[in-house]
Amino acid sequence: MQALLEQVLAIAKQADRAIMAVYGREFDITVKVDNSPLTEADQAAHKVILHGLQALPLHYPILSEEDVEGFSGVGQDGRYWLVDPLDGTKEFIKRNDEFTVNIALIEHGEPILGVVTAPALGTAYIAAEDVGAFSIDAQDQRHAIQVAGKPSPGAVWRVLGSRSHSNPALSAWLDKLGAYDIQPLGSSLKSCLIAEGKADVYPRLGPTSLWDTAAAHAVVRYAGGRVETLEGQPLSYANPFRTLNPPFVVWGNC
Repeated sequence: MQALLEQVLAIAKQADRAIMAVYGREFDITVKVDNSPLTEADQAAHKVILHGLQALPLHYPILSEEDVEGFSGVGQDGRYWLVDPLDGTKEFIKRNDEFTVNIALIEHGEPILGVVTAPALGTAYIAAEDVGAFSIDAQDQRHAIQVAGKPSPGAVWRVLGSRSHSNPALSAWLDKLGAYDIQPLGSSLKSCLIAEGKADVYPRLGPTSLWDTAAAHAVVRYAGGRVETLEGQPLSYANPFRTLNPPFVVWGNC
């Protein structure tokens, strides 16, 4: 699994370069059927990742946000790739650097490998079964990461929230949590900060898709955290033809 993780990281970094080539100039923006924005960078990263994954020795079906119709279904071994070539397109358009590339390997509905890169920040998060979870800084130094654990009684919860997607139900959920401080952040970086121990919880009550969460879910999972539905069940990727996630919470306590 270590070798595969390194290969996927290399593919993600190639996608980073394709994204940054667009980020450094003016670019066109179109709107997809679901009213989400699409840029040249989304499409360029998709092509790089698709080519890279197809060139790997082990071939698994690929479900990418930018090619849902091309997905052939889960492989006989229960595995498939789940890809968001550019998570946080709204942040990309705002040029605030809070966007990521997400590549996950799913096995029987669970993420067993995840790579999240932040092209504009030069950082990354990687994780895999029997390997662990690591952050990679802008100097390419790797650091084993783990969640912070449950805050002590009376401590202020460090909460992360979406920068571009608000939800009226969030305030009611947070009121039950206790004292908290909330920080807005874009893309899958929120879950990665939970994995790194820099925040405690990320509630997402609004709509997301499977490809938005899977790679960072793997990072959280192998850093000792949890990604659960509001009913306390692990977020599942077992039915890739139903691409919308239910509301969920990323917990930084074991």
